[in-house]
Amino acid sequence: MQDLQDRVAVITGGASGIGLALGKALAAEGMQVVLADIEQGALDAAVDALRSTGASVSGYHCDVADGASVEALAASVYAQHGATHLLCNNAGVFTGGLCWEGSEADYRWVLGVNLWGVVNGIRAFVPRMIAGGAEGHVLNVASMAGFTAMPFAGIYHTSKHAVVGLSESLFHDLSLQAPQIGVSLVCPEMIRTAIGRSDRNRPAELSGANDTPQTEARLFVEDTIRQAALEGLDPTVIAARSVSAIRERRFYVLGEGGWMDLARGRMEDITAGRNPVLRAPG
Repeated sequence: MQDLQDRVAVITGGASGIGLALGKALAAEGMQVVLADIEQGALDAAVDALRSTGASVSGYHCDVADGASVEALAASVYAQHGATHLLCNNAGVFTGGLCWEGSEADYRWVLGVNLWGVVNGIRAFVPRMIAGGAEGHVLNVASMAGFTAMPFAGIYHTSKHAVVGLSESLFHDLSLQAPQIGVSLVCPEMIRTAIGRSDRNRPAELSGANDTPQTEARLFVEDTIRQAALEGLDPTVIAARSVSAIRERRFYVLGEGGWMDLARGRMEDITAGRNPVLRAPG
């Protein structure tokens, strides 16, 4: 999709981090930007900030884990704009700990946002995009965690591996059925975002007394993520990579450096038929 001017972009998780960086980058390209987020205060601030630059932007409160909420978002976008040319399924959360110590609520929350958020976005928007007949693009934000596996983060890795597989299948489906719509899979390395504070948006129904077990492994990895994020890449780097991939109709948008080494090492383990080797980026 070469010409982005005046086209409509929808970005979930658009109030902060990579989502907001995407919003700024796409607005600079002349797109009409729709930011969707569950955090209303941050969403309002993001919309105001973008509008102050002269961008065409609107904001919608949306819970991506709720299919009805995403369907309502799609209906509103089409009622207001008449089309969606770029769908960015970006919303994501993190929780850590040992696989067997995670609560059912932990699994429901992370998979609900990270996997079902993408599923719901695809189901609500892609049929409308196909029916519109115009050139379009779907950009799914996963993580290099979708090509690697580390201890103390099994729930997160599960969600991101699933998004990788779903996105690859979506690419094939659209190539056969609606080739005017491209797909990109964005898998960042460690980025300077607030994902280490994801609990701020965890729903009350998944935050009961036994829903967030404060285990040693959980506290360790979540503190590690928060500290690492402080030194992560600026989200604008991922936004720039994404805009290039959209224009080039390029599917894989992968992290660099040590994270690619991890991914290659995992593939070597698989092709050699050996047990997984624990590696660390860098």
